[in-house]
Amino acid sequence: MKNFSCVLFDHYQHQKQKAILYFQSTGKEDITITYQDLLENAYRYTREYEKTGIKPGDIIILVLQHSVDLIYAYYGAILAGAVPSIMPFLTEKLLPEKYQHDFQSLIQIIQPKAIMTYRAFKQEVFDQFSERLSVDHIVLCEDVPSQTKPLTDESLPGLARDEDDVVLLQHSSGTTGLQKGVALSHKAVFQQLDHYSHAIDLDPQTDVIVSWLPLYHDMGLIACFLMPILCGVPLVMMSPFDWVKAPYRLFTAISTYKGTLCWLPNFSYNFCAKKVRDAQLEEVNLTTLRAVINCSEPVRYESHQAFLQKYQSYGLKEKALAASYAMAENVFAVTQGGIKSTLVEDRIDRDSLQIDRKAIPVREGGSEIVMVSTGRPIEGVSVKVIDDDGKTLNEREIGELIIKSDCLFSGYYNRADLTDKSFINGWFRTGDYGYIAGGEVFVTGRKKDLIIVGGKNIYPQDLEAIAMEVEGVHPGRVVAFGIFNETAGTEDVVIVAEKDSTVVDKENIANTIKEKVTRNSAIALRHVLVVDEKWLIKTSSGKIARSANKDKYLQLFHSVH
Repeated sequence: MKNFSCVLFDHYQHQKQKAILYFQSTGKEDITITYQDLLENAYRYTREYEKTGIKPGDIIILVLQHSVDLIYAYYGAILAGAVPSIMPFLTEKLLPEKYQHDFQSLIQIIQPKAIMTYRAFKQEVFDQFSERLSVDHIVLCEDVPSQTKPLTDESLPGLARDEDDVVLLQHSSGTTGLQKGVALSHKAVFQQLDHYSHAIDLDPQTDVIVSWLPLYHDMGLIACFLMPILCGVPLVMMSPFDWVKAPYRLFTAISTYKGTLCWLPNFSYNFCAKKVRDAQLEEVNLTTLRAVINCSEPVRYESHQAFLQKYQSYGLKEKALAASYAMAENVFAVTQGGIKSTLVEDRIDRDSLQIDRKAIPVREGGSEIVMVSTGRPIEGVSVKVIDDDGKTLNEREIGELIIKSDCLFSGYYNRADLTDKSFINGWFRTGDYGYIAGGEVFVTGRKKDLIIVGGKNIYPQDLEAIAMEVEGVHPGRVVAFGIFNETAGTEDVVIVAEKDSTVVDKENIANTIKEKVTRNSAIALRHVLVVDEKWLIKTSSGKIARSANKDKYLQLFHSVH
């Protein structure tokens, strides 16, 4: 039987002194963590969980800052046989009231046995509504002892967990809250790691992974946290907050530790190309970097080219540009490209794509779109494309991507209704549009108007609800959609809102919407258009027609420029 605790304990027994993790914090010395450090510190949390009454199979929500505490608390839950789930920590960007509401919704759905957090968080957030929630235990980070009794196999309940048991929960992130807990078994995760390690030629003897990605996202959690530690590959970690303030630190870390693998969402390619100054890259050497893997957003040709142009003189090789299509429901990767051979670029006709929903190679003089492949399905995964009626489409026909896999999730935790709806004839419906050509998978967009901004899934309905709270906005007459920003390499969010007939000052309403949405969601809203009544288009059933209103907005924008 293979489970997380068994693999971790085996590393502890046979390579205690191997440095497996280097944790970086701004203004501090890097912390080197060996397998001995990792397990013995994690065991302190295991003992605290057990002392509190937590048993194997119990859900533990972790609300901790990106820190060594989070690392030890996570693996401490694994060793205890509990099921950890990381929730984003409260930041200054969100209003406490909104965060509390989202937190409350999460707890009501997941019904965890315990929450691991700080005393200040308990007082500021949890105590405000604890009487409405059913959580047996609050475990405080400050109460975990600095030492505990020696670690032995007899003291680790996690060693007895079955491979089909749920080992962790990942959350699908919405704009203002965490809605669906993706339950993953030991078996599903290990099969993903086996297949994906082969797909990227992972080598514990030569590879070093460098990451700034948050651990509540599948790319950060699986590819840049669980995979390296379970597979014995050294990992260099830094906080996403440190990275966004000083993105050059990613490249100095790669240079210092001779990093070979890195995963980035598409917007990061543009961000790093524009925000890092050459003066910050003195003595940086990126020649060891064998793959920078674009994941979590549609892959953009222009973003890759901007990134390559910026860093090629520092040793970045063009063949290092790679891509993957991934989702939490499949643990992580569905496809991988750019490792065994260079990424495939498909130059297709824009009109055929937008009108006929076909990816036809562009002819001379035609309007071209360069699509970048996400690669081929990894071992154990099958991908096909269907139309709205569930019929399998032919090559180069665009429809919804569906997958069948030996890595698939056990279901959405405590949401059997959503689990059932997400499958069709045993295939998982991804909700993404795309096509297959020559065995390569190309992702063209999202179903149901999902907007992706900087790697975050943004649900327009959430933004619309926030905007409608602004005084002077006509109730029910707001629409949100995404427009790709070539400069930023990710989508911009646009909100169009109708004003009440009695309101005169459109600019004040627009500014209020920007401020309210930015404070209460995961995006910084910059584009708001306030219009007169009856401007927005509705469907025959009375719903706001998002696509039609997006087209109307674009026509208006182009007409005034």
